[in-house]
Amino acid sequence: MPIRHCIVHLIDKKPDGSPAVLHARDNELGASDAIENLLADLNDSYNAKQGKAWGLFHGESGAYPFSGWLKQYLSEEKDFTAFSRIAVEHLQKLMEESNLSTGGHVLFAHYQQGMTEYLAIALLHHSDGVAVNAELDVTPSRHLDLGQLHLAARINLSEWQNNQASKQYISFIKGKNGKKVSEYFRDFIGCQEGVDGPGETRTLLKAFSDFVESEDLPEESAREKTQTLVDYATSQTKMGEPVTLEELSSLIDEDRPKAFYDHIRNKDYGLSPEIPADKRTLNQFRRFTGRAEGLSISFEAHLLGSKVEYDEEAGTLIIKGLPTQLIDQLKRRTD
Repeated sequence: MPIRHCIVHLIDKKPDGSPAVLHARDNELGASDAIENLLADLNDSYNAKQGKAWGLFHGESGAYPFSGWLKQYLSEEKDFTAFSRIAVEHLQKLMEESNLSTGGHVLFAHYQQGMTEYLAIALLHHSDGVAVNAELDVTPSRHLDLGQLHLAARINLSEWQNNQASKQYISFIKGKNGKKVSEYFRDFIGCQEGVDGPGETRTLLKAFSDFVESEDLPEESAREKTQTLVDYATSQTKMGEPVTLEELSSLIDEDRPKAFYDHIRNKDYGLSPEIPADKRTLNQFRRFTGRAEGLSISFEAHLLGSKVEYDEEAGTLIIKGLPTQLIDQLKRRTD
């Protein structure tokens, strides 16, 4: 992972309305194994975070100046240190306006993965612990706690510069349960949500369920294809990469690699060729399937206990909210 530029500043602030004090670094961090390891661990922690959102920049304005500074840096009108300094000063101002915010070390890193360039920005905090030193004494120790990563964003610079129509070149961690404590960080980046990750994932899973039913697949085959989808999408989220529909289609059916992709296009689900999969939604998606003596039942695991009730002793299922098409067929049969 070639790191082009990296710098860390410190904003000292308590969540009590007190002024934020900036301790800015004057030059970039030199290349080192420690920086490489930090960025690798940061990426791992960021990719594993649930509840991320994807979006794009607001139009450049006084309220959202960050994208303009980023353009100046990429066009070499500003060097990386100057860009990070003006950006962190803006973050300091927004922190002071947000009484709930807490300071920390602000990392800016411009790096490359494969052919793609990224800018990562994260607010890092320390945790207290203990260590054993060379004299075998147990001593207090502080370390960056990447497991408690709550404010971070990653900008796909290549996508932003080369695909004007994209609405998902920025990903950022959303506040849990709509907490406003993270809104100032999103405003700092100047990001608006462009793609609904959970919604897109649900649509993908709905398209897959429809595909399985239309193909009338045997139980074992349906289970295998479901596992293939979940495994691929989960792997992509761990790497911070989107799900590519054509690639997924070829994995689901190697003999007919375009079958699922064509199903999506023909039914017009409105899915983009690449979607950011939502880990939580994926984890809820498993299918129970079974057929015997002219009876075929298939439903998603997360419906068990809500729309589907199972009585183990009686060996029965109670299904609520029947599909309209099935209800119409049953009515015609009884009329």
